[in-house]
Amino acid sequence: MRLSRLERSQVDEATGEVFDEFQKTRGNVPNMFRTMARRPDLMRTAAAHMRALMTTGTVSPKLKELVIVRTSQLNHCEY
Repeated sequence: MRLSRLERSQVDEATGEVFDEFQKTRGNVPNMFRTMARRPDLMRTAAAHMRALMTTGTVSPKLKELVIVRTSQLNHCEY
């Protein structure tokens, strides 16, 4: 079974606000969060976790993204 990704128009208002924040800060809503939106409480928790990881600390968000991409490459992750 494969779960489809939800669009902004298919989610509740609180989840939609998280989608809007992703759109504003990243230019898109990552597919992982569009799929997790089927469980809004879990999606909002995961989004808060990601926000904390990406916006705190001494490493720049750009470098964090590069580390994420390189780790995915090394693990042969297609996502």
